[in-house]
Amino acid sequence: RKHPELFQEHFLESWLHPDMLEIVQDFEKYYEKQWQKQQEDNGNMDEIDTTLSPMDDAKATQISSKLNLETSGVYSFECLSESFLEMINEELFHFYKVTAEHDIPVRRPNSMNNYGVILNEIGMRPMITALQQQYIWPIARVLFPTQGKVFHDHHSFIVRYQADEDLGLDMHTDDSDVTFNVCLGDKNFTGATLVFCGTFGQADHRQFQHTYHHKVGRAVMHLGDRRHGAEDIDEGTRMNWIVWNHNWEYRSSPQYKQRMTTLAYQAEHLPPSKVCLSYTHDRDYTHFHSELPKAAEDLHLHPWCPPPGKEYEGYGKVSLRHKLSRQTGNGETHPNEL
Repeated sequence: RKHPELFQEHFLESWLHPDMLEIVQDFEKYYEKQWQKQQEDNGNMDEIDTTLSPMDDAKATQISSKLNLETSGVYSFECLSESFLEMINEELFHFYKVTAEHDIPVRRPNSMNNYGVILNEIGMRPMITALQQQYIWPIARVLFPTQGKVFHDHHSFIVRYQADEDLGLDMHTDDSDVTFNVCLGDKNFTGATLVFCGTFGQADHRQFQHTYHHKVGRAVMHLGDRRHGAEDIDEGTRMNWIVWNHNWEYRSSPQYKQRMTTLAYQAEHLPPSKVCLSYTHDRDYTHFHSELPKAAEDLHLHPWCPPPGKEYEGYGKVSLRHKLSRQTGNGETHPNEL
């Protein structure tokens, strides 16, 4: 280990960008103000629910000017200091070098990332737990009061994209209640943007919403049930540190259990945006693409989306040729061609 401090039960303020510290302070003040208001309105502390009302997007950015709204429910902010970025990148490069030189097996974060590292398993769990509880949670409990009311655990890992490795990541949702994703480097990569679509089970699940451009040291935060994917990298290397935050109370609730069934899945109103299609999950992927990508060759695919009975009008009849011919009257690409 090159930096033993990364394996301790603390996360120093000096490791954060000043904007992140300001956001945390702003959100803690807001939460305390709302808590005091509930005390005054209720008068009986035993009956006070610490869960805030759902957050309006516009209001969230009013709480702190350093918080940026990317699209509804997706927020970004400057997060890590230059000194911390240098330290953690040095530690990770050392880990990759040592494991490669000595042929040490490394368990990957999931089946879609072939070059990632599970940080919890290499000793960084205590440090990340400190980051989660002291800095991520105060923001998440306000932005996402149901899913972020409390965090009991996390799955934290690195993903890496470069030309001779994983190029991108198929559309998916996370096994996370609130996802925290911060770019570590390098500064010279191009491409590898993060595309956001709709929310799992909603009619707009596969409709394009926003393209986020990663910046080193900057974080993006969103709910885990938001469909998203990483487009292929063009040049350089993009490495990101991802924290899947888990709230076991929420996961045991009827609300969560119902959400995880296709019975609650809304029927799609429109054909999917092309960029929001998943070759892993979507039954109609080849209705809009002539073939599966190379990344799908070694996968055992079991597509399920949309669930039977929840298809958009014309499902199964929309061919690639017909899809590509759909244009608006002024010759521009139809929105669902994105």
